[in-house]
Amino acid sequence: MMQSEVGQLTPKPLTGRKVFLWLVGFFGVIFTANAVFLWFALGTFPGVSVESSYKAGQAYNQNIADARVQVDRAWQVEAGLNRQTDGVWVEVVARDKTGTPLTGLSFTANLYHPTNKAEDKIVPLTDGGQGTYSGLAEHLPTGIWNLVLEAEDDTGRVFRSQNRVSVAQ
Repeated sequence: MMQSEVGQLTPKPLTGRKVFLWLVGFFGVIFTANAVFLWFALGTFPGVSVESSYKAGQAYNQNIADARVQVDRAWQVEAGLNRQTDGVWVEVVARDKTGTPLTGLSFTANLYHPTNKAEDKIVPLTDGGQGTYSGLAEHLPTGIWNLVLEAEDDTGRVFRSQNRVSVAQ
């Protein structure tokens, strides 16, 4: 607004050029924000949880049968995560239903990041005797993880559990 000679304010004229610049600026900010959000969304989560839903569906009945056999075994398997200077140690204690330590198994701890597949870790656990298994997950960031424990013997997979765990700093 400008002051005229008499002391009154006169409005500045609204030109087509001003309207055009305001529209370009407004939509430029919107498109830039959307581009940034899209870049972050595509860079962190690919949107795929199962590579082939057809194959997963074919294995469904076998997975249910395996789970029933596992429940009948009534194994007691406990896992713990301990932060060390060189990473996070995954420690598993496995006992059968009578409390006898389970030895001679091949345990693997799979740590899956909920949103970033590039962060996933597969940790083979070594048999420490007396039903204890441990392994090191190097460079594991803090946060929430999906821990999938799997044990195999000579016949194949005999145990599988999936838990959500929190990795502290």
